Amino acid sequence: MKRALIGHLPAIAPVDHLVHLFGFVMQHRRLPRRRHPLFNDVIHRIKASTEIVDPLRVYVTDKEFVKTFVRDRVGDQHNVPTHTVFRRVDDVDIDLIPDRCVIKPTHASGQIITRKHGEPVDMARIRGWFALNYYRTSRERNYKNLQPKVIVEPLIFNDAEITDYKVFCFQGRPRLIQVDYGRHSRHVRKFYDLDWREQGFGLVYERGSIDFERPANLDRMLQVATRLSQGFSLVRVDMYSDGESVLIGEMTNCPSGAMGVFSPPDGERLASAMIFGDLTDEMLHTQVA
Repeated sequence: MKRALIGHLPAIAPVDHLVHLFGFVMQHRRLPRRRHPLFNDVIHRIKASTEIVDPLRVYVTDKEFVKTFVRDRVGDQHNVPTHTVFRRVDDVDIDLIPDRCVIKPTHASGQIITRKHGEPVDMARIRGWFALNYYRTSRERNYKNLQPKVIVEPLIFNDAEITDYKVFCFQGRPRLIQVDYGRHSRHVRKFYDLDWREQGFGLVYERGSIDFERPANLDRMLQVATRLSQGFSLVRVDMYSDGESVLIGEMTNCPSGAMGVFSPPDGERLASAMIFGDLTDEMLHTQVA
């Protein structure tokens, strides 16, 4: 279903559910599983249920408010600093945007501008973000009532091509680590268990040949992820590390929107076993119903 058409559909929960179901079937060529659910089934169940509008999930969806959540749970030292927040389209001012920074809307996903060396910035695009309603095309209801804002952050660790560490947590426990690199060039992605053993599957992006070293402060990263994931059934804690500091990028409620395709296909079963393997179907249903 085309995004333009989705944006014109009534903004009500039953329609959202149909959009999610249609998209899932078209992407995976099957219905979501109720018994023995896999990775994408659980994510679909979250975004198609009332859990997605739980106040905590809605709050951490906002890329400004999540910093308050992080500060209160684990301390402000784990936040990426904020340079400025534009709260109205008329506030957007090139003089307030540093030569080296990251610019993104707080109320959407997948939109980002990286300024590395003072190059020109697409100000029209930034102003256009204030008219962006990510819910209208994604139908992820946690975005529905977010206030449009634009946040400007410094380039952390002085690195424009930083490594992303994303920790999948279930029932408040880290289970699987995703590593992304080259998001603005050639994106590669790998998965590791908690002992930093590489897994033989990929998701959406190619695995590539990069051998990522175990972060020196991995134990601290997992401790932070544990504390931040309390109160969520499934959540992904996205973070950065230079081996000493642990900085939180965001909290992701519905990774890949339940549309992620694994390679090889059996990778979804393997990832699901790592995340949910010691839990019964009944417990899964209770956690994300």
